[in-house]
Amino acid sequence: MQIQTVLLIILAAVVALVIVLFQYYYKTKKRGQIGYLLSFLRFLTFFGAFLLLINPKFTKYQYTTEKANLILLTDNSSSMAEYEDDIRSVLDKIHGDSDIGQRFNVQSYNFGKSLSSDSLSLSESQTNITRALKALEEIYSNSNAVIAMLTDGNQTVGQDYEFYGRNQETPIYPIAIGDTTSYEDISISQVNANRYAFLKNKYPLEIFVSYSGASQAQAQLRVLEDGEQVYQERVSLSNSNTTKVVSTLLDAGSVGLKNIVVTIDALANERNEANNSRELAVEVIDEKTNISIISNLSHPDIGALKKAIESNQQRSVSIMKPNTDRKKLEETDLFIFYQPDVSFKSIYDYLSQSKTSVFTITGSQTNWNFLNNAQNSFAKKSYEQTEEVSATLNTGFGLFNVEDFTVTDFPPVTSNLGEIQLRVEADIALSQRIKGVELNQPLLAIINNAVQKEAVFFGEDIWKWRMQSYRSDQNFKNFDDFLGKIVLYLTSNKSRDRLTLDYESVFTGSQDAKISATYFDNAFVFDSNANITLTIKNIESQASSEIPMLLKGSYYEADLSNLIPGKYDFTVAVKSEGISKSGRLSILDFDIEKQFFSTDFRKLDRVAENTGGRLFYSDDIDAMLDTLNTDQRYVPTQLSDQNIVSLIDFEVLLAIIALALASEWFIRKYIGLT
Repeated sequence: MQIQTVLLIILAAVVALVIVLFQYYYKTKKRGQIGYLLSFLRFLTFFGAFLLLINPKFTKYQYTTEKANLILLTDNSSSMAEYEDDIRSVLDKIHGDSDIGQRFNVQSYNFGKSLSSDSLSLSESQTNITRALKALEEIYSNSNAVIAMLTDGNQTVGQDYEFYGRNQETPIYPIAIGDTTSYEDISISQVNANRYAFLKNKYPLEIFVSYSGASQAQAQLRVLEDGEQVYQERVSLSNSNTTKVVSTLLDAGSVGLKNIVVTIDALANERNEANNSRELAVEVIDEKTNISIISNLSHPDIGALKKAIESNQQRSVSIMKPNTDRKKLEETDLFIFYQPDVSFKSIYDYLSQSKTSVFTITGSQTNWNFLNNAQNSFAKKSYEQTEEVSATLNTGFGLFNVEDFTVTDFPPVTSNLGEIQLRVEADIALSQRIKGVELNQPLLAIINNAVQKEAVFFGEDIWKWRMQSYRSDQNFKNFDDFLGKIVLYLTSNKSRDRLTLDYESVFTGSQDAKISATYFDNAFVFDSNANITLTIKNIESQASSEIPMLLKGSYYEADLSNLIPGKYDFTVAVKSEGISKSGRLSILDFDIEKQFFSTDFRKLDRVAENTGGRLFYSDDIDAMLDTLNTDQRYVPTQLSDQNIVSLIDFEVLLAIIALALASEWFIRKYIGLT
């Protein structure tokens, strides 16, 4: 309590006493017990009133002890299953240490593809250590924490955790689980091939062979296509030359899925033969979509469009000027007009005759007076003033599946201000938003009429979207797949189908194998009450099963993760409507978790050193517990919480004042005083 407050309380008591002495003893000589009682009651009244005015406060301190967080992060992948007893023994020893319990708040997590707090199953098919560390860094960013990570150090997906660990602020104590002995091993570490090949052409195959050991090794490399050997080579490696890249060209002799198996002979003393083979599939097709980008400008959008479209090997992109030869125009399956101007007149004349599909992209250099008159699908009253426009995804869009596409964090594109008019019926895939305000204006519209398909994007600098896609996901898939779906829709010569399918022809393992479908009623409105089933049959065993397709927002989906590797024929049917579509897919036999045999303790040691931790092994947990219990960085911290508390209770003090006044009044009346 402050000294000023104490002085005020003393002054209040003195003033109250002076008033009482003046009222009861200055003008009257009457004394006695009744006089003293009345004086005391009057003093309580005045002193209480003064206390209410002063309202004294004092500071109250509460002390708490905050422990450091000990995070037990366990690798939950299938490669750890054979070491389950070691893992549970380590966890039990840590949880059972009383000193650890007094010093730390122990939190348990596990990870496979992502971080989880579920019970340990040791069945995850992928390992992403970096993703788990990033998630923990966000959760415990403002606290004193240390991570004890039980893993074999073998990561199968994601950013290399060793490089991420250099910026990790939380100390990591890796606990190496598994066999740390180095064995002689030769493996197929990676095989690169195009997803599609074209009939009667050659397609490339790039094979990476790796060796770990102290001596020289020789082995025979073989490539089999649908069970027949099509290539072989003798590979020689040593402890000084541990990697070799083998490149070859294979013939695409017939249409269909080609099952490619790359194998290398095992060494005499090799223990891990699971990584001596890789399997993939290449689909041979007999046609290619030709797309022409026509523009007078040099703009990074054009390069981004070409790269994104040609990420699918079925498509070829040519960049042309508006005055290009008519013969080249006749070979085009889809035109992309980038910021048209008056030089496009001959192109629009050709388009009116050929009815070829067109994707128009406008921007700051677009001649809107010309464009409004050159076609009848849309128009814009441009104010010749540019503005940055953000995109909003229309989740109700139903021409093709957009559920996997996201515009989150996409930078704005540049567009001319002005009112847009769609002259024909169109579906809006993306709408405009300026500075957080939603506009009733399309950014991407898909136009479908009986004779020609069109799309129009009202903005430029779309290359920024592709770069942001890579920045967010370390790949271009989000942007490229979305643009690919637009191109696929525009290049399809068929009339609008009520049932459309979306699936991959080849799945590397069954983990992510899915088929999605979109179904429309007779009015071409998405039907969310349809009964759609998938009938799938293994071509080799002839075993078949029927899977109901589940509604997932604006599409239906069937999960094929329980299927064994092999080739499958399937049919998607809408019951009671007689509508169905069929296809073929291949699920490859590949488990990346089986590609590792030894614990990568060297990388774990480097991560520990970079983060201020230390590497331990499963049989050395006592040493780790002693280290944690004696490290001064993790000493519990005493925290004080300061609270300002009122010295008096207003209700009680008011009650005392009221009681004193009432008592004084009754006593005075009782003895006959006024």
